[in-house]
Amino acid sequence: MIKVVIDGQTYQVDVEDIHARPVVAVIEGERYEVWPEAEASAPALASAAPEQVVARAAAPAQPQSAAGGGKTLTAPLPGVIVAIAAKPGDAVTKGQELCTLEAMKMKNAIRSGRDGVIASIEVAVGDQVSHGQVLMTFGD
Repeated sequence: MIKVVIDGQTYQVDVEDIHARPVVAVIEGERYEVWPEAEASAPALASAAPEQVVARAAAPAQPQSAAGGGKTLTAPLPGVIVAIAAKPGDAVTKGQELCTLEAMKMKNAIRSGRDGVIASIEVAVGDQVSHGQVLMTFGD
């Protein structure tokens, strides 16, 4: 168990086998799969600075219900939105990258947890988001 402090808030993180792909991390009881990517080979990766490693984190498997009966995609961790790959009206599939969130100098691809149509985007590039904040809403 690792304790991580971000913006003064402490999170408990449990990382399963760091050598497995995907790497499984449990953050505050929520399970995430992370696929580390690097331009360097695995031996070079061990000596790489954190900002040289890019990770993609899967979105939560089941989006939480939103008011009004829709579904939402929420931020899996606090960070800054650096890219948005979807727009309202887009039909998306489960696993499709919808936006990129940067946290602790690592870029995390936030992916759709379901098939559906994007009803609204609740954030903009450059926005600071907190854990659990709504990023996008799905239509029915």
